[in-house]
Amino acid sequence: MKGSYLKFYVHEHRRHRGILLYEWLLEHAKQSGIHGGSAFRAIAGFGQHGVLQEDHFFELAGNLTVEVAFAVSDLEADRLLEAVEREKLRIFYVRMPADHGVTCAGSPPPGKA
Repeated sequence: MKGSYLKFYVHEHRRHRGILLYEWLLEHAKQSGIHGGSAFRAIAGFGQHGVLQEDHFFELAGNLTVEVAFAVSDLEADRLLEAVEREKLRIFYVRMPADHGVTCAGSPPPGKA
C-alpha cells in the first residue's frame, strides 16, 4: 500500500487535555480508525534551541523527546495533521512517502491459527 510515514516529536512531559501529548496523539489516531501507532522515547537529543538532553539513570522528571509514528494512508495522515491544527497544537512533524503492508498477508495472525 502506498501512503505516508508520519512522525511527531514531542517532549515526554508535555500535556494536552489533561493527558500526555504522545498519549493524546495515539488515542486520537485510534479513535479516528488508524490501525496502529507507536511512541518511542529518545535516550538523547537536541531540538531547535540547541539544548542537549540526555537520559540519566537517576533523573526522575524527564524532558526528552518522544517520537510518535504512524504508517498510514495519505488521507489518514491529512486527517491527523488537520486534527492537530484544529487543537492548535504546535508540534514538529516529519511526513515521508512510504510503502507499507503485511508480509504473509494470507496467513492468520500469530495466536489466531
